[in-house]
Amino acid sequence: MPVNNPILVLTSIFFFLAASSMAAAHEPRPGFLYTRSRGTCTPQYWSSRSELWPKMVPHRSTVSNVFGSQALERFRPDLTLLEAAARDEPDDTQNVFARLLKESTAALLNSYARKGYPFAAWEVKTLLIQALVSDAAAAALAERFLQANHNCA
Repeated sequence: MPVNNPILVLTSIFFFLAASSMAAAHEPRPGFLYTRSRGTCTPQYWSSRSELWPKMVPHRSTVSNVFGSQALERFRPDLTLLEAAARDEPDDTQNVFARLLKESTAALLNSYARKGYPFAAWEVKTLLIQALVSDAAAAALAERFLQANHNCA
């Protein structure tokens, strides 16, 4: 049966479009199916949020207290974990041990704070001490920790 009233046709179309746009508003839209917050496991993150540090690792703890006395061979005795995480000196790109300590500090914090982080706290500590033997070992472990820290969620 044909409809001869144009106002009725326009009103019907309007209500149809309004109802379908309301239904579409409640449906998920195509786009990014998965997003994650980047940077929540990096040394920069931890150095700016010391209040979020796990209680097992106070930010005023010294590197030697947390990682062991062998760390004294490479690092100052009064260097704190917060200072280690916050280091951003130009020579850090050349100093593999500074990079190692920075990434190891973040890795240790992530091991306590992030479920599913690929390293346990004891592994981070052990691997750091083992990597202090050479520049090559320190650089390799710093890179492993950097990858784990930047890819964690």
